[in-house]
Amino acid sequence: MPARLTSFPPDRLATAARRVMARCDELARVTATTGKIERVYLSPEHARVNRLAAEWMREVGMTTRQDAAGNQLGRLEAADAAARALLLGSHLDTVLDAGRFDGIVGVLMALEVVRLLREPVDGGFVSPLPFALEVLAFSDEEGTRFGKALLGSSAVAGSWNDEWWSLEDADGTSLRQAFLEFGLDPARVGEAARRPDELVGYLEAHIEQGPELHRRGESLAVVSSIASARRFQLQVEGEARHAGGTPYDMRRDALLGASEAALAVERICRSEHHIIGTVGQLEAFPGAVNIVPGEARFSLDLRGEFDGERDRVWDAIARDLDEIMGRRGLRWRAREVHNAAAVMCAPLLQDVIREGIVSTLPRGADAPPVIFSRAGHDGMAIGSITDVGMLFLRNPDGISHHPDEAVSAPDVALGIQAFAESVLHLAAEPA
Repeated sequence: MPARLTSFPPDRLATAARRVMARCDELARVTATTGKIERVYLSPEHARVNRLAAEWMREVGMTTRQDAAGNQLGRLEAADAAARALLLGSHLDTVLDAGRFDGIVGVLMALEVVRLLREPVDGGFVSPLPFALEVLAFSDEEGTRFGKALLGSSAVAGSWNDEWWSLEDADGTSLRQAFLEFGLDPARVGEAARRPDELVGYLEAHIEQGPELHRRGESLAVVSSIASARRFQLQVEGEARHAGGTPYDMRRDALLGASEAALAVERICRSEHHIIGTVGQLEAFPGAVNIVPGEARFSLDLRGEFDGERDRVWDAIARDLDEIMGRRGLRWRAREVHNAAAVMCAPLLQDVIREGIVSTLPRGADAPPVIFSRAGHDGMAIGSITDVGMLFLRNPDGISHHPDEAVSAPDVALGIQAFAESVLHLAAEPA
C-alpha cells in the first residue's frame, strides 16, 4: 500500500474543520429542551436535523433521501452507475442532556470527505473512485426514546425485529404509533435494508468516548473492535420492616445487599483487563425513610473487548451475588435485556485508516495507536452486512454523553485528512 496518495491543502482542511465545528453548534440548537441538547427518534427535532443534513448533502453534490426507518442518506454516484457504494457516517440523535459531538461530528466529517474527493462533471459532481460514496445520518443509535439502541442502523442491516413495534416511550406512545406520526409506514420498514452485494464497506469517524488518546497526547487512532455488551436488570428481595424496631441481626435489607453487589461489580471488573461494569440505576422499595428496604432493583452494564471474557466476568459476578445474598438472607434474580457480540473491524479497513492517519504525521513518527471502542456504535449493526472500520478522534479528558464533551478544530482537520486519505487508499486496493 502506498505511503501517500495525495495531499490536501492545509487551508482547505482548516476551513472544512471550522465548518464542521460551526455545524455542530447549529445542530446543538435543534433540541427539545431549552438549555440542553435532546434529540430523540421520530421527534420534531429528528425531522429538523434530517432536513438540515439533506441540505448539506445536496450542497456537496449528493442526491438525498430519507429511508423507511427515518435515516437520512446522501449519495454521490460513481462514473459507473452500477458501482457498489462505500458507506460513511454516524448518527444525529442524542442522549438526554448530551454533548454536541457524539455521532454528529462523524456525519459532518463524512460530508467534508465527499467535498474533498468529488469531481465536477456536466454541471454536477461525481465520485472519481471505483465506488459511489454514501453518507448515512443514522436516526437512533442511542435508544433514548424507546430503550432499544441501534434502531436506525438495524433497519439498514435488515435486522429489524417486529417485536419492537410494541416498545413504548415514557409517554406511552408505541414505536408503531411514532412511526405513523412521523409520516413513516411501519409496513415498509424493510425497504431500508441494504444488500451486502451493493456495498464496499462502512467507515465511521467518531470521538473517543474515553481518555486514552488524551493520555497518550495523540490526535487520532485506529479502532480495532467495538466492545461486546450485556445489560441486566437485577432484583434483590429481602423483608421490609420498621426501621426503628428491627435490630440488625434480624434485618434482611435489600438495599444493603444491592449496594454490596455494586461494590462487587467494581472490584471484579477492576481486576480484569478491558472489562467495564457499571451499575447506573439503583432503586429501593417501598422507599420510605423509616422502613428497612424489602426490595431493591439495579442495572448492570457489562462491556468487554471479547465476548468470552465478558461472559466469564458475568459468571464471577453471579457467584459473588450468590454469596452476598446468601450471607444476608436475601434472594436475587437477573433479567438480561441486551446482548451484543463484539464487532471486529475488518483488517483491510484498519489498514487503510492506519495509512490515513500516517498521512497526518511527520516522517519517522511512531505508528498510530490502535484501541478498541468500549462504547457501542452503529457499526455493530452494519457489521452484519458489510465490513466495518472506525477512526477515533481525541476527546479531551474523555468525557462523553455530557455537555462538556469536546473535540478541537485542529484534531477535526487532521481527522478529515486521515478519513479522506483512508478512502483513497481503499480505492487503490485491488477490487
